[in-house]
Amino acid sequence: MKGWWWKLSAVLLLLYTVYMGLHTPLGPALVHASLGRIAPGEVNLTATGYNTHFKEDPPQVWLENDGERVCARSVEPVNDAEMAVTFDVPAGFRNNLTSLWAWSATDGTVVLREAFFTEGLGTGIARPSCTVGDAPRAGFSFPNRSILNETIRNLFFHVPMWFTMMVLMTIALWQSLRVLRLGSMEADRKALSAVDTSLLFASLGLVTGSIWARATWGDWWTNDPKLNGAAVAVLVYAAYLILRGSVPDPHKRARLAAIYNIFAYALMLLFTMVLPRLTDSLHPGNGGNPAFSQYDLDSALRAVFYPAVAGWILLGYWAYTLHERTARLKSLADETNDR
Repeated sequence: MKGWWWKLSAVLLLLYTVYMGLHTPLGPALVHASLGRIAPGEVNLTATGYNTHFKEDPPQVWLENDGERVCARSVEPVNDAEMAVTFDVPAGFRNNLTSLWAWSATDGTVVLREAFFTEGLGTGIARPSCTVGDAPRAGFSFPNRSILNETIRNLFFHVPMWFTMMVLMTIALWQSLRVLRLGSMEADRKALSAVDTSLLFASLGLVTGSIWARATWGDWWTNDPKLNGAAVAVLVYAAYLILRGSVPDPHKRARLAAIYNIFAYALMLLFTMVLPRLTDSLHPGNGGNPAFSQYDLDSALRAVFYPAVAGWILLGYWAYTLHERTARLKSLADETNDR
């Protein structure tokens, strides 16, 4: 790609990503209840929210069990993030797990799912379910999900790193095919530049993923097929560089590296895209875990995620062109010195 417009686009998209990704608030959420078990009768508990406005706009609060609702007898906000709630819990709840819900015009609907363990031996509550509000809140915010919390912003950095890596490795694959078809040393140089640049973004992907794992799973690295597959893919491509360094003849090196690169690309797809979907995995979108699209009901994440992917890919391609230009100049300098 020639011209300056796509480079400017990369810069603008990444500036937008950084600003919106770090500046946009998370939506309100219920994050904690002072009790883990409730029994029939009067129940007093304290509910804690995040980015909520309990004091400013006291919410409706209710319990929900198997589709049946029981509204709170009283709600007393302590501050914007904490409220004291009293329920008259009936004896007819069918399920063992009961969720805590709240709604206000400012915060919209927030829920702490499966917040309480209940007996779950009833046949349904005698009195009718209470009427609650359900109008959505106004304002742009990211979804607030338990475990992820503020780390959901890493979606705009971690995932695009891998997309960029895969685009660059696809470029390397195409250039390797050109080497085998045309015997082009220029294509070999471009394949090497693409692999070098892709490994930079792969390393950034591993680092951001490790930080994310520490914040959400409690460890820098877990025995997860997605993580292990990504690490193996990086090692496979690192071996590509070792192979190149072990063959002195440039034409033989180019053909061997091109053949290896084709197999490396197939292994990369196998370890990062196929195997994690066939086994149990903690990683979102793999092993039966929900992907981020299920959290993003109002498309707020998409409004930043898609520009982030485009921006990082353009930046990666820009870095690749700079690397390839440097390699070409070095090759010309070496040829000049040899004369």
